[in-house]
Amino acid sequence: MPDEVLSQSEIDALLSAISSGEMDANQLKEEEKDKKVKVYDFKRALRFSKDQIRSISRIHDNFARLLSTYFSAQLRTYVHIAVASVDQIPYEEFIRSIPTKTILNVYSVAPLDGRIIFEFNPNIAYAMLDRMLGGKGQSVNKIDTLTDIETTLMSQLFEKALDNLQEAWGTVVEIDPILEDFEVNPQFLQLVSPNETVVVVSLDTAIGESSGMINICIPHVVLEPIIPKLSVHYWMQNENTKERKPEEYESISKNIEKARLDLSVILGETTITVEDLLFLDSNDTIVLNKHISDPLVLEIDRVPKFHVQPGKRKSQVAVQIIHDIQGGEVDDE
Repeated sequence: MPDEVLSQSEIDALLSAISSGEMDANQLKEEEKDKKVKVYDFKRALRFSKDQIRSISRIHDNFARLLSTYFSAQLRTYVHIAVASVDQIPYEEFIRSIPTKTILNVYSVAPLDGRIIFEFNPNIAYAMLDRMLGGKGQSVNKIDTLTDIETTLMSQLFEKALDNLQEAWGTVVEIDPILEDFEVNPQFLQLVSPNETVVVVSLDTAIGESSGMINICIPHVVLEPIIPKLSVHYWMQNENTKERKPEEYESISKNIEKARLDLSVILGETTITVEDLLFLDSNDTIVLNKHISDPLVLEIDRVPKFHVQPGKRKSQVAVQIIHDIQGGEVDDE
């Protein structure tokens, strides 16, 4: 184990404590000789690094924002969803932590192996159902007596939310989530072995006066093929090496060539008083600031670009470009 490096302030505090007698130098030497033992629980194996957990948290921060917008639109009320925590725990501990009667949705996430679980707290699930049926969003816990209609409505609402999950994970891997099972008893769900490590993302959810948690359980077997992509180094390297393909440049160029521009030719400008403007009449003459022999200015989307001279082409008024306008912000763009 490498030696720990102390900062200058820590060194000064240590010397001050020794000199004042608050700390005994001999006692300090004895403590250094003692072996440092770190407790490790093999039943609670940590298979994801802090860096990878942060990446998963960042993905689900985006997912929470997308889900808030989706549910707010579907339920026609303000819904707030935010990531509360991201932990890695044994699957058995996750099952014990959720209510004995709750709303469980099981999704496959092809092309990844395994399945993930969305657990909706009954308070949240019934507040959503109440809003869908025209209520105020009040929660009534009656999981034991779910009707077929209630089950179908909930399943349809949660299934349509999968587009947000697909978009949130799109920065790492393209997945095709599909709702495979709807369950109310967690004891009937044995996706992986009890000691298998899972990542549990807890989303703090509020719908009107009702609040609760949405828990997402992602087994290690699901994330194993993409673990290298959850590293910050991979994200940074991917950003630095991202280059457009030649066909992409060609497609962009063709689209730009079809873009329409607003061209206008300025004959001249002048300034008059409001009084003169009010008394203007037919046959009055307004003198512009251009001499008849001066070139005119052609503007592209209100930006001066060329000097031109007026003329005629066949039966239409036209201008002929003399030269482009140099300098200024036009060339900088």
